[in-house]
Amino acid sequence: MSDSHSAAALATERLNLVEASTRRMLETVAGLKPEAVTEPSALPGWTRGHVLAHIARNADSLVNLLTGARTGTDVPQYASEQARDQGIEDGAGRPLDAQLADLRESHERFAAAAALMDPEDWAADVRHRSGAVFPACDLVWKRLGELEYHLVDLDGGYTPAEWPEEFAVTEFHKLALKLHGTELPAVELVAEDTGDRGLIGSGDTALTVQGPVRSLLAWLSGRSAGADLRRTPDTALPQLPPMG
Repeated sequence: MSDSHSAAALATERLNLVEASTRRMLETVAGLKPEAVTEPSALPGWTRGHVLAHIARNADSLVNLLTGARTGTDVPQYASEQARDQGIEDGAGRPLDAQLADLRESHERFAAAAALMDPEDWAADVRHRSGAVFPACDLVWKRLGELEYHLVDLDGGYTPAEWPEEFAVTEFHKLALKLHGTELPAVELVAEDTGDRGLIGSGDTALTVQGPVRSLLAWLSGRSAGADLRRTPDTALPQLPPMG
């Protein structure tokens, strides 16, 4: 199978995950009380309205990158970092029904942009706002991460225990790899339910941490303090850097 067809197949598989995640997002938001929009989220300094506005504007920003991949032009994800921040701030205070409509409509724009992509378009490189360059098919996984992580950050009843296993396992390995070789003390990670393993930090292994893969990912991603994880020896977990 050619690179373009492999990328297209991967994108299609991931788009199905995004559709399911978006349904969970819409169901969760529809179940919130109207006043919940202005209440704090799990992200410091952000209300639930900020989280919802960010999720919607992220979908539109990925439409920009998909359009760039399809047309062969360099379309920036956001006009500027200031414009990104302002878009979130401007949308944060809207009523719940407006937030819900924006989430639905921005997802429809994302899905429509994805439907326009030819197989070779998914293999085209795009430049993320972070500066990272990767194939357009990886944008779909980026979108999945925005939905699943921020569903937890919304603090509306959805917890890490509800993350899909494929998402949890893939992100577990991704974040463990990102922290491998850093100045953290060496920690071996063991997912008791899936058998997945990882190693973060550097030097001789100082600690083994065990638990369900979703609990390990919640700790690695900053969504949990790790109180439900077993440690050998029974010492404190290291302080992890912010992972977004």
